[in-house]
Amino acid sequence: MYFNNLDWFIIGFYALGLIILATYFSRTPKGEERSAEDYFLAGRSLPWWAIGASLIAANISAEQIIGMSGEGFVVGMAIAVWELTAAIALIIMAKFFLPLFLEKQIYTMPQFLEQRFDYRVSLVLSFFWIIVYIFINLTSVLWLGSLSINALTGLSVEYGLVFLAIFSLAYSLSGGLKAVAMTDIIQVILLIFGGLSVSYIALNLISESTGTIQGLKIVYEQMPEKFDMILSSDNPSYNALPGIWILVGAGVWIGHFAYWGFNQYITQRALGAKSLKEAQKGVMFAAYLKLLMPFVIVLPGICAAVLFPLLEKSDQAYPSMMTLLPNGLLGLTFAALIAAIVSSLASMTNSVSTIFTMDVYKTFAKNNPSQSTLLKIGRSSALLSVVIAAFVAKPLLGSFERIFQYIQEFTGLFTPGILVIFLVALFWKKATALSVLTAAITSVVLSVAIKIGLPDLAYIHRMGIVFFMSGLSCYLTAMFQGMKVQEKAINLSDIDFSTTKAFNLNWLVITIILIITYIILG
Repeated sequence: MYFNNLDWFIIGFYALGLIILATYFSRTPKGEERSAEDYFLAGRSLPWWAIGASLIAANISAEQIIGMSGEGFVVGMAIAVWELTAAIALIIMAKFFLPLFLEKQIYTMPQFLEQRFDYRVSLVLSFFWIIVYIFINLTSVLWLGSLSINALTGLSVEYGLVFLAIFSLAYSLSGGLKAVAMTDIIQVILLIFGGLSVSYIALNLISESTGTIQGLKIVYEQMPEKFDMILSSDNPSYNALPGIWILVGAGVWIGHFAYWGFNQYITQRALGAKSLKEAQKGVMFAAYLKLLMPFVIVLPGICAAVLFPLLEKSDQAYPSMMTLLPNGLLGLTFAALIAAIVSSLASMTNSVSTIFTMDVYKTFAKNNPSQSTLLKIGRSSALLSVVIAAFVAKPLLGSFERIFQYIQEFTGLFTPGILVIFLVALFWKKATALSVLTAAITSVVLSVAIKIGLPDLAYIHRMGIVFFMSGLSCYLTAMFQGMKVQEKAINLSDIDFSTTKAFNLNWLVITIILIITYIILG
């Protein structure tokens, strides 16, 4: 449709090169048997740059590139709050959560909960995450990715789904986390280059080749409201991003800490680190990359509001912008979009297989399974998860116009309870298995009740209310059980939370950058 032979060559070269590189990293030395730790946690050998790149590659996918660009088209730069403030959440995760998880030598988040509470809590959270990863995360990435392929190549949505599913499995199924993480540095370079290229070409076009700065001035003059970082109450999107509360309210931070601190397909990269210091360096690298994301993802959507103001759906913004690119660069940028999609798919399927194998299968296995059996189960569950997601993607998401908001709304039903569970597991010695299960149930029931009873209440406000009520239900349950220090409680005095001077300095630098950004554009 828009591609010529050069574009197709670049895309084919990228796909083949990625599979070859992943195969190289998937090798097992002669005479050695690959263990579950090798497959699910890369043998706990990941360097900082692979961790940082893989965190971003796992996070930034079709729902961000397509969905958040679409929100940039509708809302503007205010939607970048989820990217910018994530940098702070990443740093807090590295300082206060990672030392505890790496000390426990865990594979999964549910495994940590089993160590702290019991297998009931672990199984509940295992099934929850498997369902969410398959029916929310995998389906949204596959659906939005296939829509982009359809818009740019004319390939049917169904064939696009199949292509993405097969491609993601082709380079990740054999090698596991190591194959994914070690190739993600290429994915992230392509992702950033592609997004910045789209922004550069668009701004240059808007300025009639007088430069990107001039283009940015024109966009600002035509649509100054798109650069408001904090929306006023009369903005049509205020309910989704309610003014100053998007920064100081509990809701956005509940979402961040639950996602970056306790989400399996995010934390799994850090769990595979060589050491705690290496993991913290990787997370700090990811925090800096987060500061670039508004230019990579949101700015193209804002430019689309100038160049393509009559789009039928906001999620068409980024694919429409890509049509402006010259051949060759179009192929490379399309490869970047595919890179973001398949890296996230690979990360999610690897996490589904890790949780299912290590937390579900091992719990119900009659005998202690061998390493080869664990690997077979892991690969089979990864394959099955992608197949299911591909089949249900269109029926679930085909009717939604703003899928990013759908994802935020749906996950917001569960996120407050998840955060309560992990925070009390880590930092409150009197939390019991029953108390956290009560918090989980309270979170879901109360979220649904408020959603139905107060449909106009901003979902981040709802998350804040539900978080505090779930925490209260947890506290009251523990109180009724006698408020006793639990035998499996974590002794925080045994954990080293200290960080290097470089880490602390970079934390300060990132915080200052964010404060200045919101002062200037707020």
